[in-house]
Amino acid sequence: MLDATNRSGGTATAPPRASAAQLTAVVPAAVSSAGLTARCARFLLSPWSRLSLLVVLLASAASTMLLLEPQNLLTDGLPPQLGGAAAVVAYAVAYGVCTVAFVPRPILNLAAGALFGSQWGLGAALGGTVLGAGLAFCLGRALGQDALRPLLRGRWLKAADNQLSRHGFRSMLAARLFPGVPFAASNYCAAVSRMGLLPFLLATGLGSVPNTAAYVVAGARASTPTSPAFLISLACITVPGLLGAVVAWRKRHRLRAR
Repeated sequence: MLDATNRSGGTATAPPRASAAQLTAVVPAAVSSAGLTARCARFLLSPWSRLSLLVVLLASAASTMLLLEPQNLLTDGLPPQLGGAAAVVAYAVAYGVCTVAFVPRPILNLAAGALFGSQWGLGAALGGTVLGAGLAFCLGRALGQDALRPLLRGRWLKAADNQLSRHGFRSMLAARLFPGVPFAASNYCAAVSRMGLLPFLLATGLGSVPNTAAYVVAGARASTPTSPAFLISLACITVPGLLGAVVAWRKRHRLRAR
C-alpha cells in the first residue's frame, strides 16, 4: 500500500487546526449573537410592541380609506367587471375591511341597498358586518389584549370587562341593538375582555339585523323618498337614535347626581 508521500510525490501536509485561543473567541461571539437575537424577539413579541403594531396598522388603514373615498360607491357604483353573486361577495369583503379602517357603517349600509337592493344588500351588509367585527376582534385579541388588560383598574372599566367576560353574548347583543354604541369601540372592548369569538360573532350577526336592515332599505328606496318602505326605514333609523340619546342623557344626569 502506497503512503501519502508516494501518491503525491512529496511530503503530505496536515490541514491547519484552529488554536484553542481562536475557539474560545468564537464561542462567546456565537453565544452573544444568540442572546441578541433572543432579546430582539422578546422585544418584538412584547405586549407593547404588538399594541404599537396594531395602532400603526389601524392608522394606515384609516389613512388609506381617506384616500380611496369609499363613499363614492353611493354615486359611482361598483366596477363594471363585477356582477351577480361575485359582486355581493366582493362587496361584503370590502365592507368588512372598511369597518376595520373605521369607515362608518351607515354609509356602507346605504351603499349596499343602493347597489344590490333590499334582500341582496342586507345579505352583503350583514356578511361584511360579521367579517369586519371578526377581523377587529382577532386583531385586538392578538395584538392588544396583553398590553391593555393590566390597565383595567377603574371601577367602571372593571365592571364592563366583567360583564363582557361573564355574559358576553347577551352583553354584545344589547350593544349591537343599542344605536349609541360605536361599532369599532365595542369590537375592541370585546377583544380586550375574555369573551369568546363565537358568542361575539353570533351576537354581532343577530344584533345588527334591525339597524342594518333599516339603512339598507333606505338606500334601496332612496330614489322614492315618499314610498312607505323608505319612510318606515327612516323611522326605524331615527326613533332608536332618539331613544338612545335620551337614555344616554339620563344615565349621564344620574352619574352627575351621584
